[in-house]
Amino acid sequence: MITREVLTGTYPSNPAQVEAAMAAIADFEQSSAPSAWAFLDKATVIADMRARVQDPFQVNQGGQPFCGPAAVLVTLLQKQPLRYVEMCRSLFLVGGFQGSNHYIASSDELRHASRGDLKMGQADWMVLATLRDAEDVIFPVEPNAPDTIRNLAGMTKSWEMKGWVKEILGYSHVDYDHAYLMNDISAMQDAAAALQAGGVAFALITAEGMLGNSPPLIPLPNHWIALLGNVSVQGDSVTFDIYTWSKQLRLTMDAGSFKKYFWATVTGTP
Repeated sequence: MITREVLTGTYPSNPAQVEAAMAAIADFEQSSAPSAWAFLDKATVIADMRARVQDPFQVNQGGQPFCGPAAVLVTLLQKQPLRYVEMCRSLFLVGGFQGSNHYIASSDELRHASRGDLKMGQADWMVLATLRDAEDVIFPVEPNAPDTIRNLAGMTKSWEMKGWVKEILGYSHVDYDHAYLMNDISAMQDAAAALQAGGVAFALITAEGMLGNSPPLIPLPNHWIALLGNVSVQGDSVTFDIYTWSKQLRLTMDAGSFKKYFWATVTGTP
């Protein structure tokens, strides 16, 4: 059995960091420099940015397969809102931004195609689509990853999540744990330790089984979530807090369900 409790205000941002980020947005708003995105509206992008700095959990992948970048973006907003604003400003004005080791650029094709129904907010689209578009260019495939992970079409892979934890979030120590069936509890405990050390943690799950009410006959890894904290393993019960699809949730489930739907973790520590 799995219970899902919606949380509100459980993981607030640092007020001083939010204030600095809001001041940077106001400065960006006064800029008259032209945009690299012909079909995005600056006022709409600015409004989206303000809303997300005030509440990072408003980031929403909408109807796009951007769960991995979305989880990373929420974590960036939580921990480094000023970095988020600087990244968005550079991306809007010149079409790219500097990561920790690589310059990350949106393609001409992406910018020209960014019009009409984006199925999400414009600021979210600008960042998430750029990250998703750049994954195959920046991060080489890890040939030793499990076949189940390597062969997933249209989804952020584990090595790409590791790359974004380094490039976007700036963590130098990044680890991947394959968790399915055998190492699940230890992987979750390692993720909890990373969070307690001031780091970040993400998990690859079966969305229909863990988040929905229609368990699949054959579970497959298909959705990245951000692990927020409150990790507890007590006997046959596993509890933890997550971000997914613009919501904070507290999940509690039996160990069997956890083992069935929990596939891998990526962690970053200072």
